Amino acid sequence: MGKGKPRAVEKGVVGPSPSVTSSTIPAGPVYYPTEDEFKDPLEYIYKIRPEAEPYGICKIVPPKSWKPPFALDLDSFTFPTKTQAIHKLQARPAASDSKTFDLEYSRFLQDHSSKKSRKRVVFEGEELDLCKLFNAVKRFGGYDKVVDGKKWGDVARFVRSGGKISDCAKHVLCQLYREHLYDYENFYNRMNQGSAQSCKKSGHEDHKSDHGVQSGVSKRNHKNVDCSKRKDCKVQEEEHDQICEQCKSGLHGEVMLLCDRCDKGWHTYCLSPPLRQIPSGNWYCFNCLNSDRDSFGFVPGKHYSLEAFRRIADRSRRRWFGSGPVSRVQIEKKFWDIVEGLVGEVEVMYGNDLDTSVYGSGFPRVTDQKPQSIDDKLWQEYSTNPWNLNNLPKLKGSMLRAVHHNITGVMVPWLYIGMLFSSFCWHFEDHCFYSMNYLHWGEAKCWYSVPGSQASVFEKVMRSSLPDLFEAQPDLLFQLVTMLNPSVLQENGVPVYSILQEPGNFVITFPRSYHGGFNLGLNCAEAVNFAPADWLPYGAFGADLYQRYHKTAVLSHEELLCVVAKYGDIDGRVSSYLKKELLRISDKEKSWREKLWKNGIIKSSCMAPRKCPEYVGTEEDPACIICQQYLYLSAVVCDCRSSTFVCLEHWEHLCECKTEKLRLLYRHSLAELYDLAFSMDKYTSEDKAEYRSVKRQSSCLNALTKKVKGGSITFAQLATEWLLLSRTILQNVFLHDAFVTALRKAEQFLWAGSEMDSVRDMVKNLIEAQKWAEGIRDCITKIESWLCDRDSSVRKVNLEFVDELLRFSPAPCNEPHYHKLKDYAEEARLLIREVDTALSMCSNMSELELLYSKACGLPIYVKETKKLEGKISSTKTWLDSVRKCISARQPAALHIDVLYKLKAEFVDLQVQLPEIDVLQNLLSQAESCSAQCHDMLDGPMNLKNVGLLLKEWDNFIVDVPELKLLRQYHSDAVSWVSHFNDVLGRVHMQRDQHNAVDELKSIFEEGLSLKIQVDELPLVEIELKKANCREKAVKAHDLKMPLEFIQQLLKEATMLQIEGEKHFVNLSCVLAVAMPWEERAREMLSHEAPILTFEDMIRASENIFVILPSLNDFKDALLEANSWLRNSKPYLISSMCASNSVRKVEDLQMLVSQSKHLKVSLEERGMLELALKNCRIWECEACSLLDAARCLFELDNSLHEINSGLMCKVEDLIARIQSAITSGVSLGFDFNEISKLQASCSTLQWCKRALSFCNCSPSLEDVLEVAEGLSDSPVSGALLKVLIDGFEWLRKALEGISGPQNSRRCKLTDVQDILTDYQTINMTFTAVNCQLEDAIGKHKLWQEQVHKFFGLSSRERSWSSMLQLKEHGDTIAFSCSELELILSEVEKVENWKKRCTDKLGTLVQNENSLCHALEKIKQTLDRSLFIYDKLQDLKEQNLCICCFVDSEDQEFLTCSTCMDRYHLRCVGLTEKDTGIENYKCPYCEILRGEFHYQNGGALLRFGKKRVELKVLTELMSDAEQFCLWIDERDVLSQLVEKALSCKSCLSKIVILASANVDEDISVVSEKLVTAVKASKVAVVYDQHDTCDLELALAKNFWKIHVNRLLNGVPKPTIQQIQKHLKEGLAMDILPEDRHMLKLTNVNCLGLQWAELAKKVATDSGALSLDKVSELVVEGENLPIDVNEELRILRARCMLYCICRKPFDPQRMIACYHCNEWYHFDCMKLPCPREVYICPACNPCTEGLPSNHDRLTSGKFEEPKTPSPRHSNPRKKQKRDVPSLTCNMFATRNQDSEFRYSTGIGCLRWQNRKPFRRAAKKRVELRSLSPFLCIQR
Repeated sequence: MGKGKPRAVEKGVVGPSPSVTSSTIPAGPVYYPTEDEFKDPLEYIYKIRPEAEPYGICKIVPPKSWKPPFALDLDSFTFPTKTQAIHKLQARPAASDSKTFDLEYSRFLQDHSSKKSRKRVVFEGEELDLCKLFNAVKRFGGYDKVVDGKKWGDVARFVRSGGKISDCAKHVLCQLYREHLYDYENFYNRMNQGSAQSCKKSGHEDHKSDHGVQSGVSKRNHKNVDCSKRKDCKVQEEEHDQICEQCKSGLHGEVMLLCDRCDKGWHTYCLSPPLRQIPSGNWYCFNCLNSDRDSFGFVPGKHYSLEAFRRIADRSRRRWFGSGPVSRVQIEKKFWDIVEGLVGEVEVMYGNDLDTSVYGSGFPRVTDQKPQSIDDKLWQEYSTNPWNLNNLPKLKGSMLRAVHHNITGVMVPWLYIGMLFSSFCWHFEDHCFYSMNYLHWGEAKCWYSVPGSQASVFEKVMRSSLPDLFEAQPDLLFQLVTMLNPSVLQENGVPVYSILQEPGNFVITFPRSYHGGFNLGLNCAEAVNFAPADWLPYGAFGADLYQRYHKTAVLSHEELLCVVAKYGDIDGRVSSYLKKELLRISDKEKSWREKLWKNGIIKSSCMAPRKCPEYVGTEEDPACIICQQYLYLSAVVCDCRSSTFVCLEHWEHLCECKTEKLRLLYRHSLAELYDLAFSMDKYTSEDKAEYRSVKRQSSCLNALTKKVKGGSITFAQLATEWLLLSRTILQNVFLHDAFVTALRKAEQFLWAGSEMDSVRDMVKNLIEAQKWAEGIRDCITKIESWLCDRDSSVRKVNLEFVDELLRFSPAPCNEPHYHKLKDYAEEARLLIREVDTALSMCSNMSELELLYSKACGLPIYVKETKKLEGKISSTKTWLDSVRKCISARQPAALHIDVLYKLKAEFVDLQVQLPEIDVLQNLLSQAESCSAQCHDMLDGPMNLKNVGLLLKEWDNFIVDVPELKLLRQYHSDAVSWVSHFNDVLGRVHMQRDQHNAVDELKSIFEEGLSLKIQVDELPLVEIELKKANCREKAVKAHDLKMPLEFIQQLLKEATMLQIEGEKHFVNLSCVLAVAMPWEERAREMLSHEAPILTFEDMIRASENIFVILPSLNDFKDALLEANSWLRNSKPYLISSMCASNSVRKVEDLQMLVSQSKHLKVSLEERGMLELALKNCRIWECEACSLLDAARCLFELDNSLHEINSGLMCKVEDLIARIQSAITSGVSLGFDFNEISKLQASCSTLQWCKRALSFCNCSPSLEDVLEVAEGLSDSPVSGALLKVLIDGFEWLRKALEGISGPQNSRRCKLTDVQDILTDYQTINMTFTAVNCQLEDAIGKHKLWQEQVHKFFGLSSRERSWSSMLQLKEHGDTIAFSCSELELILSEVEKVENWKKRCTDKLGTLVQNENSLCHALEKIKQTLDRSLFIYDKLQDLKEQNLCICCFVDSEDQEFLTCSTCMDRYHLRCVGLTEKDTGIENYKCPYCEILRGEFHYQNGGALLRFGKKRVELKVLTELMSDAEQFCLWIDERDVLSQLVEKALSCKSCLSKIVILASANVDEDISVVSEKLVTAVKASKVAVVYDQHDTCDLELALAKNFWKIHVNRLLNGVPKPTIQQIQKHLKEGLAMDILPEDRHMLKLTNVNCLGLQWAELAKKVATDSGALSLDKVSELVVEGENLPIDVNEELRILRARCMLYCICRKPFDPQRMIACYHCNEWYHFDCMKLPCPREVYICPACNPCTEGLPSNHDRLTSGKFEEPKTPSPRHSNPRKKQKRDVPSLTCNMFATRNQDSEFRYSTGIGCLRWQNRKPFRRAAKKRVELRSLSPFLCIQR
């Protein structure tokens, strides 16, 4: 991807920026502290802060003594990395979700372009992503700025990554945007402007867009304003179902925003950042706006060791800058080129944010293991050093000392392993902390900083420069993934400073200062935050920022202030900052608590105290569900959501309960907060009286009032009333409910200031009295309950608790049971004295048990009872243990320690027991045994004596430890003797002597470890030595052993007297053969011998089974000789077969030297010595030639003096050098002199070519070609300097002459300087000198012509003369101000003409027709003005109204309405349509409201290219700045004047149409048609006027359609009426308009009648039929169509069943045969049936209800109208069947149950059948009655 040309950066739009270098960015301050200053970091930073903070950053270079060791093990250190896409840090598209964009764009097309869907757009063979294109253009300021700045190439990089884009493709992209997205951009900008303006207004108003679309519609439960089809009832149901995604609450639906894509909801106050009101237009959540696929971040990468990461970093650096040195400027420029997307895709890895508690710190730490390479003293010194970043946050004076938990990056440093270009983006520290960064080792780190005082300006520039990124992510600066070129910040007035951090340097960033940067290579850094006292105000700002963006804070700022104030180390400097912050949060708490009290929140309670209040963060506070901030000081909670909390500012958003149900939670009262704040004054010298007065003013709440019934009451008055009531409660008899009520009422006062101290004291008294009284009553209740039941499960009252209650004097309140409890306590104290007496004396068991039973019967528990019970239990346990010991009979059954323990326990018991004597006797025997065993163990032990002692104490029952130990020693000794005798008997017979050695060695070691002496131990040592000797002999027989080993082994065998054994005899024979060979080998090595003799000796050694000492030296000598022969082989062949790159003289010299040290005699030595001699001779000859060339180059004479013989010398020397090179190559060696000879020869040939230019006039190409030949020559000298100086002059002269024809144009002064320099060179170039003088003369003549041209007036300066001067200047002029002036003026005019051509588009046919095109446009304006003035008598009435051309070859049509004439082609007709009668033009159809476009869309459409008036005005303004006169300027001036006249006429008509509210619209319609005709003809338009005209036409159409709707033959429906009403409201039709009033009245009338008709239709016959008939007649006379309601009412008039009532679908059933409907109750049907046949159709199978039952039933009523008769007689076939049925029916009627009374009931069923109405079909039954499901 190649770089484009650098362009200037427009303010507010990011493009390629000027290069950022260390010279363009001012440097930040650097400090060099002394040793004394360096002792305390916080003190030194406080000292330099006033000077350094305005820069936002500074660098500290430690003293030279600062040399901390690097604590990490570089070999084993591994770490994770993240991948950074550097090319996307700035030049990346916004992470917009294309689906959301498509949805919004489709809605725009449908609402504003009448297109239901967008077409597929193709760019360069692929589908174009309109979302990316729109965002890219937005990044660069919008369409107009992109066009003006020619930034379509930059836009294309966002749309298509990779590859160049051609100019044609840029033009195509521009056209595609203009066609598809330009209108959407305008709409989008209008909506955003409307939202911004509406946010500034206090009230919520409905705003409407220019196109008449209502944009202020609430977003609550709203998907699309125009497309929504939900009913109101459904909306109301959904309001309660919607849940906010942030706070998980469905309450406060009036401020709930629904995303128009995903339908998820958010409260406006829950968004980050929150919205002050509902925005206009469609709204999408950030999840739908941002695409996960396109979201940008640093992706986690692989784990690397430091060595692997180093290799990657080195490879990356070499790829960018090679292996040579590179400057900071080069790296910095390349970095910003990458960031701006000018280089291509670049990804690097960065090991950033590494937690040092996991991966280790670079500084020593006390808890870490020290590497062995670091000195202990050094490690200890730097482990505790205050500049060690692990210690910095918790130094004295740091506010973070109070933080308990280790916050990574804040309390625990982060480690950074960087490589080239790895970066840290613009940000300031969490919570606005200070930060300190230390670079341990590696390449430097480049920092940029913006001071904290300029942070808001910085953020504003960032938002304006990257608008699309901030729109997608409003909290973008929290993400640390975005960079912006510092030059952009500088151009927009933001101060930026730079720091270069080198290894061993500290960098400090100050609070709220934005900083970023990148690494210049592989390095390791470490960083941590810290917070001195002056940070506190910035910390408050950071906490507010977190709350504003709804971000969770790093820590609770309020908690930190309170903890530091209570428990921190505070001095005068800290106290001043702390006091201000504490007063600030106290005032804030006071304000909000007052508001809550005024709003009715009177419940309050104090939060639970912390377990470790002296540290911050030991317990996690609840967080506000809205702003996510920790609620340390206070919170609001409600019982309906007990686990949900909000801060005081968001109390209204917690729930919808009444304020009486809400509760304030607080940790400190206002009095405690203000006391804490003013307690800081003790560290200063402020006056105490002033402190008290300020304190009273701060916490005063006396003026706090709220309204009550009948007036208002103050906070202090309420407290006074409560105090009086509380005193009364304390004086009366204790009542629990009264105390609870009083304490509950006191909750509203406890949170307040010091003026409520009396209330708090009274609350303490009430609580204390309540606890005391309840304690008295509880004790009495328990005592009486225990005395009543004497149940052991009932717990007694403790005497200590009773004494505590009785200790109060006087009693806190009036409790009657106090004296009764006092009597019980006195009885318990008497018992305690008896128990103490018994325990202090030596009593017997019976006395103790009697006293214990007495204590158990007491109703109060005393702790002495436990002591008594314990003593009785311990005595019984001791007796059991003693009796078991006495009864034991087995040996060693009792341990002696048990006896001692029992004796000691008896002493503690102090009880009289007889078993103690038996225990004492047994213990004496055990002590005697222990003493005898101890004496035996102290002296030397014999096996026999030990056996006798063990036999004496064999059956003793006590287990004595010394006796047990003796038994073990005796057993070990007996076992060892037995084992030795066994091994000794078979050791001689074993073949495997190795096992024998192991066995004997084991027995010997065991014998030495025995505690008892044995006599067999010396015999074991002798046998072990013999076995070792035999084992070595066997080993020497199987393996070759050294000669010295064999000799030593035979000596040992002789000493042990076993040399006659077989193995040792064989070894003697081998030794006799090996000794002679060894002697001869030593002789050959001391004197040289032939190589064959060496080989024979080596073959002889193979038959000797011994390792010979000289054999390795022998083989090495032979191997060395063979190696030397192989290395010499290349030098023994002829030079023709050798390769120069292999044969080197140095290697030959080394081989000759090595041959002198060989121990083998060789013939090849002499051959190599001869070859070396020939090489030395050639080297001497080459050196002499090089000296000759050097002497020639050092000639110091003038060139013209030696010019005659110099050429011959050069040619001769060239020939000699070439001959020497040939002979050197023939020797076949790689000589260093050959390259030097070739270089000298090349330089001599260049000198020869340069001397040849003195006598001719060479071309610039020839000179440049020869100049390139010397660019890499290593040769120098005086001759060369003369030639080079002359050659340089020749090059400059030729460039100056040819300069005007190319882009590298020289200045006139430069050319004159070249001419002057000719006198200083020692070479002659006469021809070139003459050419220079001629070019200067031509340039001066051209300058005179330019001055003459600009001496004329602006009217006399013609465009052709200007072009002629430019053409001549391009050819002959040098660089000068006149040429720049000419070029700039020509470019200005040409650009202006090009802009005109671009704006006019197809109206300009070729380059020379701009003036003609402007004339054509002026003609169209003349026609438009003619149409506006049509009422006047003009001569041009016979022309076509569209084109004003009176050509005889074209047919005309005359409109029968307006009598205007039109060409057939102008109205879209052909010659076939010539004879049309009563033709009506399209404009008259508009007048009648009948005109419409086939494809829908806007009312006004223009088929030809049109120009906006604003564009022409801008062009006219630009043309007035020209310094010459052009014809197009006059035409354009006239054109603009006429266009303004047309605009004025159109505005008058539109104003008239908008103000018209009369019913007659004919006059307005005619004027609108006139305006449409004039607008169609004119090529110039005004966008605003066109929109106004279209809106006026739409309103006029609406009025015409309303007239037709209300006056038409088919009546309109209610839906049509409401649709037109909605359209009228959308178009902002005035309410007083006659059409709107008439339509509103008709709508209200229709809705009222329809609502009444629906009620009557479902009243089950309640309204009489005559009233229903009147309602039907009223509906028929309505001016709207209500046929459906009329049909329902007419059906309501029909009567059914035998009761003659209207149809009731809920409780009716139809007969299967006759389809007649009957009520369940009338037919006495208990439940529905699948098939029902009425009694009239089948009287035999169905019982009839008796008429008596119907008449006497209370439910029966006669119908209010007579039953209508059926006109259709029954068919004969259907009449015969009922006759048979009637007979059967008559037979059964003989029974009494079927007899009828007189009256209507006597009618037979067959006679009633003809009177029924036409029955409803059974098919309708399924949809009308839920009780029936009939299937045939």
